[in-house]
Amino acid sequence: MNITFNIYYKSENDNAKKFAEEMIKSGIVDEIKSKKGNLRYDYFMPLGNNNTVLLIDSWENQEALDMHHNSETMKKIIELRNKYDLHMEVEKYIKDDTNMENNKKFIRK
Repeated sequence: MNITFNIYYKSENDNAKKFAEEMIKSGIVDEIKSKKGNLRYDYFMPLGNNNTVLLIDSWENQEALDMHHNSETMKKIIELRNKYDLHMEVEKYIKDDTNMENNKKFIRK
C-alpha cells in the first residue's frame, strides 16, 4: 500500500524556495531518497509563486514512513522548517489502481 503526501510549504520572502534549496544542498534530500521504503521525494514550484513549494513524498507503507518520522533526518527537517518559518498544508493519498482501465483512454504515453 503506497502512501503519498502532497505537502505545500508556504512562506513569505521566498523562504519556501530557500528551504527546498537548502534541503537539496545540505544532502538531506539524498538521505531521504536512500532510505528503505522511500519511493519519491521531489520539490516543485507553482509558476509565478515563489512563496509556495510543493513536496511530493511517497513511501512503500506506513512502517517505512514511521521509521522516517522517527529518524535523525526528520529532526533536521523540522529545524529547517522552523528556520524558514514555514507553514504547511498536507494532502494524503493511498494508491488505488482499481478501475484504471476506465482512465487509460485519457492518458497519453
